[in-house]
Amino acid sequence: MLKKIKTPFTEMMKIDYPIIAAPMFLVSNADIVVQASESGGIGTFPALNYRPIEKYVEALKEIKSRTKKPIGVNIIVNKSNARQNEDLKHALDNGVELFITSLGSPKEVIKEAHKNGAKVLCDVTNLEHALKVQDMGADGVIAVSSGAGGHAGPISPLVLIPWLKTRLQIPIVAAGGISHGSMMSAVLALGASGVSVGTRFIASYEAQVDEAYKEAIIKSTPEDIVMTTRVSGTPAAVINTPYVQKIGTDLPWAMKVLKDHKMTKKYMVPLIHLMGMKSLEEAASKPTWKTVWTAGQSVGLVEEILSVKEIYEKLITEYDESVKNLSSLGLD
Repeated sequence: MLKKIKTPFTEMMKIDYPIIAAPMFLVSNADIVVQASESGGIGTFPALNYRPIEKYVEALKEIKSRTKKPIGVNIIVNKSNARQNEDLKHALDNGVELFITSLGSPKEVIKEAHKNGAKVLCDVTNLEHALKVQDMGADGVIAVSSGAGGHAGPISPLVLIPWLKTRLQIPIVAAGGISHGSMMSAVLALGASGVSVGTRFIASYEAQVDEAYKEAIIKSTPEDIVMTTRVSGTPAAVINTPYVQKIGTDLPWAMKVLKDHKMTKKYMVPLIHLMGMKSLEEAASKPTWKTVWTAGQSVGLVEEILSVKEIYEKLITEYDESVKNLSSLGLD
């Protein structure tokens, strides 16, 4: 196995490999985070995976007692998350080294994190947003492209990463469609300095989700992934289960009108988010006919359940083989 992969992102975070175990709603847990960081990458989790907030504080303390390596916390920074300030404070109090912000302005997180020497990566799907967060002082961006699980971006990583690279001075971490080391070498060649891997870690021994969810990850192909607005009002990638087929992938007409109307939007958006979180919670943790499982197109290359450590070793070995194969294709 490679001793280290040196990129601007690994240098910034003082880690061996530029692989983030992505923060996945209801999937990421203490075991995944600890094992990812201990494997030389960096484990992250959404603060909202732990409710009430006392459980979140317990999780932070447990993770920090089990690894001395850097870890990360994902904070939703829009108004529907009333906990965001508390989540940030507790993470900083417990020495969290990395924050990943989603769905809103990261200004406050950047300001507070930098006081502690922590780094902030911001989810972006286009250049306009990336330039905004760079101007705010973000330490890097996570380029969320088409193919990602959950809230995927609309642009191919083949275009998004080089496009961001033309104007950004901060590291770019690629997210979407990465479950094999050759994909990692491809995005690094495009200008990324790290990868955020989510779907692959759902099919891990450490993931405490229903076994049927893991089996669905292994058996699904990229063609089984569909985009739906039913979960949160924002397009999200899910496995096309019979339940998803039954309810359809668009919001009901009345909800869509209320969501889009400026007078009712501020009430409707948090309500849709809450309803979506409840349905995801049921589907991930127990057998239910309301099966909504988030996943990305990279399911196509997930063929077995492995430990987090084994997934890291596999990704790095595949990456090494891919780089060696590419070097043999150089110009004579």
